[in-house]
Amino acid sequence: MSGYDAGDLDRRTAHAAGGPGGDDASLGELFSALTTDLSQLVRSEMELARVEIREEASKAGKAAGMLGGGALAGYLALILLSFAAAWGLAEVVDAGWAFLIVGLLVAAVAAVLAVNGRNKLRQVHPVPDQTVDTLKEDARWARAQLK
Repeated sequence: MSGYDAGDLDRRTAHAAGGPGGDDASLGELFSALTTDLSQLVRSEMELARVEIREEASKAGKAAGMLGGGALAGYLALILLSFAAAWGLAEVVDAGWAFLIVGLLVAAVAAVLAVNGRNKLRQVHPVPDQTVDTLKEDARWARAQLK
């Protein structure tokens, strides 16, 4: 997909050196060929990463759309079932009381879900602690190497 062939490095280096066994190329020419090849490799890898991220984002978007559709359908089902329960309960008690009872039950379920969700959200730590620790350790190691 990237159009970069790992064998290009060998061919260019051989060309810069004056052929497969030549010693005509200077160190600067070899270094220039190497940096050109490395930059091409990095560009190719970046393009591959962009394509992969774009594909994954597309998949995630489709999944989010399906989840949204499912949530909307679930919400509509909750409304219809609540009305059905209230009308069924209205056969036993007055319709106003039946709708109030069903509404309070739905509100109680919503409150329990909201409290549980809030408690779970408090447990989320957005900072990747292990990565931060590893980066700090790498920085200490790098400082020690400079001394």
